[in-house]
Amino acid sequence: MKEFITRSRLHRKVGRSVSLLLLCGVLAFLLAGCGKDNTASKDLDDETDPSVPINIKTGVKPQADADVAVIETNDYGRIVIELYPNIAPKMVERFKKLISEHFYDGTTFHRIDPQLGIIQGGDPLSKDADPANDGTGDSPYPNVPGEFSDLPYERGTVGAARKGGGGSPEGEKKAFDTANCQFYITLKQQPAFDKKYTVFGRVIDGIKNAEIIMGAPVKEGTERPDPNVVVKSVTLQPRSNFPQ
Repeated sequence: MKEFITRSRLHRKVGRSVSLLLLCGVLAFLLAGCGKDNTASKDLDDETDPSVPINIKTGVKPQADADVAVIETNDYGRIVIELYPNIAPKMVERFKKLISEHFYDGTTFHRIDPQLGIIQGGDPLSKDADPANDGTGDSPYPNVPGEFSDLPYERGTVGAARKGGGGSPEGEKKAFDTANCQFYITLKQQPAFDKKYTVFGRVIDGIKNAEIIMGAPVKEGTERPDPNVVVKSVTLQPRSNFPQ
């Protein structure tokens, strides 16, 4: 069951000498609003800052899926990701569907940013010979709505990449629901991502390989590895094969 961040404020003072009948009348009058906003509970969509997501799942311990995603690269070894369907069911379902269709085979980790501490992949356009379009591709399927939680972005967290908001709070709010197929791994704490990007998994094996990828050489003036960091395959395997 999802839990949502809400604000609840209700302040009523009624004198002890007021009769029950009068009390009911006063409460009815207040609930009617008397032309003012006396709402007892507000979701965060009522906040003045539209860049803050609503419906953030809080206090839920992630439960690993029976399958893990095993990423095999051409030159940097293996990265194993456990998935959290109780945190981000729609994104996990999409990720597993694309893996079963071999969608990610032959893609690259097209973006590495040591300053942010991330490596990003999953773009089908990274398979072609045009590096300029890397990072802009989607799967054939509709975008996945944001599934935000209070799980922090730290070393090994796997998040769903999405479009940017263009620098405006309103644009950011629209961008919350634009995850599709691309994903990234954070290799250090990144509080700026917390509660604003869907967390759907965690690296449980091969984190050092991911860190080596983050340190790979890039084309001058870009975040694109040169030569490419190619994903040979991504497969689903039993979680039990990778005990912790």
